[in-house]
Amino acid sequence: MTTSGLLLIDKASGPTSHDVVARVRRALTERRVGHAGTLDPMATGLLLIAVGPATRLLRFAQVTTKRYSGEVTLGVATDSLDADGAVVKTAPVPALDAPTVADAAAGLTGTILQRAPMVSARRVGGERLHVLARRGLEVERPAREVVIESFELEPTGDPARWRFTVTCSTGTYVRVLVAELAERLGTVGHLSVLRREASGARRVDEARTIEAFEADVAAGRPGLEPTSALVASLERVVFDEEGVRRLRQGQRVPGEARTGEVAVLDGAGELVAVAECVEGLYRPVVVLATGADGRDG
Repeated sequence: MTTSGLLLIDKASGPTSHDVVARVRRALTERRVGHAGTLDPMATGLLLIAVGPATRLLRFAQVTTKRYSGEVTLGVATDSLDADGAVVKTAPVPALDAPTVADAAAGLTGTILQRAPMVSARRVGGERLHVLARRGLEVERPAREVVIESFELEPTGDPARWRFTVTCSTGTYVRVLVAELAERLGTVGHLSVLRREASGARRVDEARTIEAFEADVAAGRPGLEPTSALVASLERVVFDEEGVRRLRQGQRVPGEARTGEVAVLDGAGELVAVAECVEGLYRPVVVLATGADGRDG
């Protein structure tokens, strides 16, 4: 049974992303398991998980655009900016129509600055923000640029609840986005439903529940995708045996000039390494052991 590759899980509401990773570890008896892009406990949807040597490639799977659907509830603010938090403020909800909400959302598209909420896993000064928040502390968080490609809303029939879809860069806090939307609409609000529909080219309808995955493992068919699936966003180049040997030894290998990092495959189509091309020389960034592509299914 292969224990290297990519796993797509449709996370349920309730468990943390770490909880899902722990169940994958137990099912496969494999210590090296990690995920790309945290989903908060209340959130559902696509979670990309790497197993075995593939965990070394997780950073390449995280630099992708993500698409979410969900709901924002207006008139109620929570300390975590989502439905898991405690209510800290209420406010009247003004009369709103679709064009008014669309105009407010349009003002939050493009490149914007966001600060991580205090109840989040981001580290500041070496400590996770949610740990500091539990101690009653609030610290300055540096603003970061994120890109909101689209942000669309539609009414639900309840004036305080609006459905939305958003396509955004990695690192975007959707709960911060909807809280800012509520402020622009003259009220307060929080994220009440969130589902990750896609990460890059991968969609949630390709994923399994953790229970289905555990059943598949028990039946001897874990169904991990090859390790190379984690670098699908990179340009691919094929090296001959000599080039592969030199890359594995940490040497630079000449080749056709490319821009930035590329996925290097051998003649059999197995992922050998991720390399950076500088002036026609390929420098290995991550080198995989022979057979680590997990192509034996």
